[in-house]
Amino acid sequence: MLKILGRTDSINVRKLLWLCDELNLQYEREDWGRGFRSPTEAEFITMNPNATIPILIDGEFTLWQSNSIIRYLANAYHGESLYPTNAKQRALIDQWIDWQGIELNNSWSYALMHIIRKSPKHQDLNQVNASIASWNEMMQILDRQLAKTQAYMVGEDFSLADIVIGLSVQRWYLTPFEKPDCPHVQRYYDLLSQRPAYLKWGNNGQN
Repeated sequence: MLKILGRTDSINVRKLLWLCDELNLQYEREDWGRGFRSPTEAEFITMNPNATIPILIDGEFTLWQSNSIIRYLANAYHGESLYPTNAKQRALIDQWIDWQGIELNNSWSYALMHIIRKSPKHQDLNQVNASIASWNEMMQILDRQLAKTQAYMVGEDFSLADIVIGLSVQRWYLTPFEKPDCPHVQRYYDLLSQRPAYLKWGNNGQN
């Protein structure tokens, strides 16, 4: 039985939960993180020195870093339809997973901490506005990519890239600030919302 350590309102934990539903994988989950057991506890630190959620435990195997975990699950549990073995197809999926983890994730960080988390360390309005501008710019890049595919992130088929991007799209829509018109992002959001697992873990009101 797989075990996932992390709270369900974490965007990174929800990547795993969404994928498990897509692959019909059974798992146990323990609440860790904000509002629950602290990942700074020694028990957690021995498994992940970064003190971040999620952690995946698969028998004697332990793994942290959400994007690494979803790749592992797809590789280990017959997820070839979401993460093909063809090198070029996989590279395109990895490209957008990594783009989300670096460019997109970094763009929203300051604005999210100010607007949603109400962090006292993120009160510089110039940095808030710069973060919002960068976030909107990233979403316009996403809109142009989706204009090309007219479907999912890398083409006609749903893939791992859509799990990480789909949750990010939900976050953008739920964070209140002025947004540019991104019709292809809206179409993509509607397309993902036809998937039961996205309605459960993505389009569910959680930011």
